[in-house]
Order: sequence, then structure tokens, then C-alpha cells
Amino acid sequence: MDRGKREFLQRLGVLTAGAALVPLADAGWKLEPTRRNGNPQRRYAMLIDLRRCIGCQACTVSCAIENQSPQGQFRTSVNQYQIALEGEGSVTNVLLPRLCNHCDNPPCVPVCPVQATYQRQDGIVVIDNTRCVGCAYCVQACPYEARFINHSTQTADKCTFCVHRLEAGLLPACVESCVGGARIIGDLHDENSELRRILKQHEGEIKVLKPEQGTQPQVFYLGLNEVFTRPLQGQPALWQEVHP
Repeated sequence: MDRGKREFLQRLGVLTAGAALVPLADAGWKLEPTRRNGNPQRRYAMLIDLRRCIGCQACTVSCAIENQSPQGQFRTSVNQYQIALEGEGSVTNVLLPRLCNHCDNPPCVPVCPVQATYQRQDGIVVIDNTRCVGCAYCVQACPYEARFINHSTQTADKCTFCVHRLEAGLLPACVESCVGGARIIGDLHDENSELRRILKQHEGEIKVLKPEQGTQPQVFYLGLNEVFTRPLQGQPALWQEVHP
């Protein structure tokens, strides 16, 4: 860890739990203007067609290989859940791919004390690992459990829509490897994109996770069970994750 990060963490350590952070300028942490790269004429988003997902985990494996994730940590995965059927006394198993939702109103951005997490002009939320101090504030702020502290780098990590591949004219690793064609990425500003066509064709059926959070997620699901979109409001959850 470089001296700047070490000094920042030392200052951060004197704050009591739950206390507001002091202004960064007062803390002596000098920041350059936040980078806002990316084409402002584009807005990347992803659609996941759950009717096509077979849970093969090809997306999980290809993402781990492409992005060199540490063993046991994943930027995306296909989780299995058991859903209790109301009034029937039985359960059913469902598959749900999970990843960063690249929200229009990302809660992870404002909590970062060093502006390491920011949103590009094309909507993709990324992390500048040269700034990140591993405080995990962004991990706690994400309602989708899409972030983690990388064991190898000790900095925040998550899905980036494989932005390095997009900029090279390639598909994200998870999209390219999906054997069922369940993952579709595209530009919401492009009226002729496959993404826009499917969203329009299935208008009214498209859902997002935890809409009550107000984050405006840009990962859309087709065929998502409604129990994943209901606010719990103090009631017990109707679904439970299945661990192998």
C-alpha cells in the first residue's frame, strides 16, 4: 500500500463508527478531477432472459478467467433459490444470474471517500483501483451484493460489463460464453439494437431487482419471479438461496 493510502486509512481510523467523514480537503487527501471517460452518446445495459438460462455457470467461469478473479470470488454468478409457493405449501427452484446493475443512481458512488468508484458517461460504473483504499463502504452500500473486496488486490471489485472488451468491439465474456443466449448487452440509445427491440417487444414483462431501492438498475430481467421485486416490509422472505 502506498503512503497516500496508508495516511488516509490512519485518518479514517480515528473516526467513530457511524460518524460523518470529514471533507477530504480538510483531511489532506488531494484528489484529481474524477475521470468521466466513455462515450456520452451511449448508455450500456444488459437484459437477462431467464427463460433461456440453464444454470451452466459458463458465464461465471468465463468472467473469472477473463478478469482473473481470485479463487472463490466472482463478479457474476448464477445463484439458485427456492421459492415458497403461497397457498400450496411447496417450493420451486429458480435460477437467477447476479452481477453489478450499473444503476443510473448508483449508491456506491457517493459513499466512496476517495472517489475511486465513479460512473462513466456511458453509464458503466467502474472502480479506479489505484485510488481505492479497501474501506468497503461501497460494498456495504450496494443493495445487490454485487461488490466484494478482492483478496489479491485488497481493493473493491465487481462486474464492469467487461468494458475493456466493449471498447475493443467485443462482447463481455459472460455474454459471449452464454450457451443459451440468455444475456444480451446493448446501447439503450440505439433504437436498432437487439436490446431495445426485446425491451419494447416484452414491455410490461421486464423487471429489475429491488426497484424500491430507487437505484434505477440497468440490468433487466425477462421471466423474473415477482417475489424478487417485492419489498419485504418486515415480512419473512418467500425465497431462500440454496448453497451447494
